[in-house]
Amino acid sequence: MSVEAAPLQGITLYSHANDFRSHWIRYVLAEKQIKHHLIIVEDDDEDVASLNPYNKLPMLIENDLKLFSTSIISEYLDDRYRQNKLYADAPMPRAEQRQYIWRFEQDWLKLADVMLCHPDSLDQHAKIKAQQKLRDTLISLTPLFQHFPYFMSDSLSILDCMLAPIFLRLKSMGIELPPQHCRPIHLYCQRIFSRPAFMQSLTLQEKNRYKELLT
Repeated sequence: MSVEAAPLQGITLYSHANDFRSHWIRYVLAEKQIKHHLIIVEDDDEDVASLNPYNKLPMLIENDLKLFSTSIISEYLDDRYRQNKLYADAPMPRAEQRQYIWRFEQDWLKLADVMLCHPDSLDQHAKIKAQQKLRDTLISLTPLFQHFPYFMSDSLSILDCMLAPIFLRLKSMGIELPPQHCRPIHLYCQRIFSRPAFMQSLTLQEKNRYKELLT
């Protein structure tokens, strides 16, 4: 399949139809109300390699700029379009946000990759270990979701845009959190999933797959 070309002007996002990294950027765009052209690309589309050397999604193009690191895309969008800020402006809290993003990328996102990989390449033993590790981590970190409506904050931030697509896919990963002990996380998810921008960020495939969590 040939990948659709990006328009000459404006933002174009190349995205998977159901992938947590692509969803992270779609959610940032929705919360910031940034107009963009969305191109859904099928898994393992070889033509993506002609657009970036790593053959990975998401990928953002704006005029002559091409970005294909999810964390760099999200920070660029927040700096380029100042409305509905998601990153802190002050150096110290912004550094803390960046460090959380780095930690989540190194830990949670890599575990999610193991659990959500294609069945043909799934390592069942590795999946079970990843399930246990992420479940235990979330249970131990439940108090972080107890005192604020958003992740350690009174207002929505980039960390919520990053975490929400992961939490939406917990059941698909085979992870069930104890309802009573993890009640703050369940309430957090309800709060995020009910936001109009979150609903707007979903592809049709995601709406159908996760509809029981979105009602």
